[in-house]
Amino acid sequence: MSRSLALAAAVAVLLGAPGAGHAQDPPPNPHVVIETSMGDITVELFRSRATVSVVNFLTYVQAGFYDGTIFHRVIRNLIIQGGGLEQDHTPRVEGLRGPILNEATNRLQNRRGTIAMARLGTPNSARAQFFINVGHNDPFNHRNTTPQGYGYAVFGRVVDGMDVVDDISRVRTTRVDRMNDVPRENVVIRTIRRIDP
Repeated sequence: MSRSLALAAAVAVLLGAPGAGHAQDPPPNPHVVIETSMGDITVELFRSRATVSVVNFLTYVQAGFYDGTIFHRVIRNLIIQGGGLEQDHTPRVEGLRGPILNEATNRLQNRRGTIAMARLGTPNSARAQFFINVGHNDPFNHRNTTPQGYGYAVFGRVVDGMDVVDDISRVRTTRVDRMNDVPRENVVIRTIRRIDP
């Protein structure tokens, strides 16, 4: 090997250039803290398994869309859902983006502690709202491509603060207009902020 080729190879190793003989570690999954009026919940987001959902969620986080919204649907031992309603129970529309692709086919399961995108009756209708699974919710998993069987896309998991999730799931609820399972006292999402893992 000539001296110039040997020098180029050494520089490539030092700079980590492609073909330098080692693979670069993938970046760690992003984490967020959901600061609520009942405590903080830290969530790891599965960037490689649910790219569309994670990018969508982080775009709303960066824009401050969730600040001051509420957990508006709380079902004991099932889910806590939020991220789309104001404290007077009206929809938050300013800053709302279009619907996204449903990634429920990623084989991530709606198990206790996972976070998933909430949606309407059609599969690709999720926008900003999300829910945290309080129990193992196998009926929410992808079964087939029909509207009834498509499922809900998991895109992360709670890594700290599951006790807060449980506390929220146990609050007393009531009916507001046409909505059931609404907390009698607002559970406010003060902010969601991204943190380094």
